[in-house]
Amino acid sequence: MSRWAGQYPLALAVLASLLLGSVLVSLLLGSADLSWPVLFAALQLNGEQPLAETIIWQLRLPRILTALLVGAGLAVSGAVLQNASRNPLADPYLFGLMAGAALGATIVSIVLPEQQLSMALGAFAGAMLAIALVLAVAFGQGRQRIEVTLLAGVAVSFMLSAISSFILYFAEPFAANKVIFWLMGSLSRSSWQSLTLIAPPVMALLLLAVALRRQLDALLLSDTSARSLGIRPQRLRLLLLISTALVSAVIVSQCGGIAFVGLLVPHMVRALFGVTALPLLLGSALLGACFMLWVDNLARSVLAQQEIPLGVITSVIGSIFFLMLLRRRL
Repeated sequence: MSRWAGQYPLALAVLASLLLGSVLVSLLLGSADLSWPVLFAALQLNGEQPLAETIIWQLRLPRILTALLVGAGLAVSGAVLQNASRNPLADPYLFGLMAGAALGATIVSIVLPEQQLSMALGAFAGAMLAIALVLAVAFGQGRQRIEVTLLAGVAVSFMLSAISSFILYFAEPFAANKVIFWLMGSLSRSSWQSLTLIAPPVMALLLLAVALRRQLDALLLSDTSARSLGIRPQRLRLLLLISTALVSAVIVSQCGGIAFVGLLVPHMVRALFGVTALPLLLGSALLGACFMLWVDNLARSVLAQQEIPLGVITSVIGSIFFLMLLRRRL
């Protein structure tokens, strides 16, 4: 299975080259046709192609960079949680983040129906509320077990989803439709400003996980092995949980609900590199970024004058992948 485990630097270089090529190709895709010479001239900002420069620098490049950060952030979050919990089903959305974001966006759309930009802030507040509830349940009264955290996330998700459904049931139809579409996931609101919000927590999580790679490898073995190396598993898991939750909350608040990336990508990377933390983290970041970029390309190019929600595409791909995985193991 892990055919590249012994030579992962070469494989990572291939992934990085694939990612760079994907970015260049993605800059050409869109409703406005651009050629390679026009693209390279626009990237130089020499004033020869003012329209192309506006399209590239104000529309396509921020969206592409957002897709890279979102894919890398969700994939690394999934890889960290799966290794830390020794649970292959661990995923940021199991902690109720999507349900919390839905609740926040729903309330804001009802109270401030004319201020569309405030939906992202409401979604972020709702996601952080979900995090607080999960931590209060799972880490209260000395119960510091990751299994309890996962179950608490599922319970909080059901509870917040029920509250959102209740509010939407009595809401004005246009406001309800706006929230539902936003929650399916989209990068249409991407801008340089949103990049400044997403980039810091994603980069901080990746650096933190790489710095703690030996501790993650120890947790993957057992808590006993981790303690023998001077590691405190409960504190380490709490730190990783909060870090991944914050990254996921920022992504959900800016881009809506994009499921399955944190589950799908780490499994694919493990099949190539094995379970060792360093290649798993770097591979997940690169492959997650490339995966999300092409999902977004597919979402905005399949239908003319219409964009498919990202969450729909990732859910379809993720469901097929896991059905194939289950069939192989049964």
